[in-house]
Amino acid sequence: MHPILGYRRRLLGYLLLWVTFGALLAGVIAVTGQASLRWAELFAIPLAVLMGLECLPCWYLMKGMAPDEIPVWRFVGTWLGTGLVLLSVWIAVASGWIRALKSLDLTPNVDPGMLMPLLVFAGCAGILMAIFGLYTAAAFERSRDAERRALELRALAREADMSFLRRQLDPHFLFNALNSVAALIGTDANAARRMCLLLADFFRKSLKFSAQQTIALRDELTLIETFLAIEEVRFGERLRRSLDVSDDALGMSVPALLLQPLVENAVHHGVAHLVAGGEISVSARVRGALLDIAVENTCDPDRPASGGTGLGLRNVRGRVESMYGTRARMDTESSPDKFRVLLALPATPMEAPRAHPDR
Repeated sequence: MHPILGYRRRLLGYLLLWVTFGALLAGVIAVTGQASLRWAELFAIPLAVLMGLECLPCWYLMKGMAPDEIPVWRFVGTWLGTGLVLLSVWIAVASGWIRALKSLDLTPNVDPGMLMPLLVFAGCAGILMAIFGLYTAAAFERSRDAERRALELRALAREADMSFLRRQLDPHFLFNALNSVAALIGTDANAARRMCLLLADFFRKSLKFSAQQTIALRDELTLIETFLAIEEVRFGERLRRSLDVSDDALGMSVPALLLQPLVENAVHHGVAHLVAGGEISVSARVRGALLDIAVENTCDPDRPASGGTGLGLRNVRGRVESMYGTRARMDTESSPDKFRVLLALPATPMEAPRAHPDR
């Protein structure tokens, strides 16, 4: 779109600049004594506006004539030829305008030959001013387009990162869950069958929400409860759980499948190493503009070093940073018998799904 023709206010401002240019030219003509101020204004202002309109199509030429993209000789030659054409047309119109004013008895004692040097100088100055101004507008447009493309690319990169991290979570959980099923098949077939049914229920629920970027915390908790039910088949009474979530926190939005890897880590790197078992607690509170979530588990102070890669924690941290940037925070706290992950997310209520208009 043309940066001037596409906007009424810009066009009016552009024409006002040329009216001002014409008034200055009229003042010069009057000061030099070649004509009265009234005649000079009647002559110069319409010519100036004409030059402004004449230069507008130069925008389409300069769109393909960026100085850093074409040879210098072509750039200079093209604009020199264009300038000569514009100047020639303008001088011809100026001569005709003088004759028209004379035919109306409005041009007493005006010598067109005396005006030509001034008109040539003014025409060259006006054309250069127009080309420079349009190139400045083109530079601003390119800068704005580049900034917009950069923002779009950052948004696409962030979405790609988040999609990649979400895809990593499911195989990570499935790997550990299938190991649990394999361990139970030879010792407790009924427990293995129950775990498979719970796994099917878990993936049914996770598939329901996986297409969404965020879900309500209450939905995330249903996934966690299903996961813990799966692990209870293997650990029995050794696995104890506690959920302490305020009512206002239940409706807040969280990234889908964000807490599941934290609870998974709590089971496999905490409770699994305790002979007497341990407890996993999940709590959530709304504190001002933040949603505070804590996932805590008991652990064995004498447990062997973990052979894991820390993938779950890295994924959670990566998703939090990708989605919220500096508006969110993830911290970990460790003591000899406790491990805690603290999340502080923006407290954003989950919007209720809109009803279908036909229902």
